[in-house]
Amino acid sequence: MAVEIERKFLVKDDSYKQQAFACDRIAQGYICRQGGNSVRVRVRGDKGYLTIKGPSLDGGLSRYEWEREIPASEAWELMKLCHGGIIDKCRYLVKCGAHIYEVDEFYGDNEGLVVAEVELGSLSESFERPAFLGNEVTGQAKYYNGHLSRFPFKLWEK
Repeated sequence: MAVEIERKFLVKDDSYKQQAFACDRIAQGYICRQGGNSVRVRVRGDKGYLTIKGPSLDGGLSRYEWEREIPASEAWELMKLCHGGIIDKCRYLVKCGAHIYEVDEFYGDNEGLVVAEVELGSLSESFERPAFLGNEVTGQAKYYNGHLSRFPFKLWEK
């Protein structure tokens, strides 16, 4: 089983859009969430994915992850089994140094929220920070997509 190590940040401006080399629309929902584990279904572009994640480790820096590609038509069917809302977002890919940042701009009930993640090879790996990064929110569960599907950004106190 693979371990995903990532850091998450708020985004303070939209300069990432000009720096992005790719952008995909993503719809995703959660079939099951319990004890820090989750089963997620996602449609990204014309592909579907089924993902199982374990609980966060190391203060939210890492977690177990298993993912398989499935036909998009099957993923859309599985969306009918999801609890909570469906996450709607665009994911921009931005290269910075040796890493690629995934910048998610949310729509619908999460409109106004933009977060960036960088995946690392180890807990101690250094990385360059692009100018659009704001405060780090790694380990803050309210910024996890699973939480956003149940408690969307529009309901947070501003």
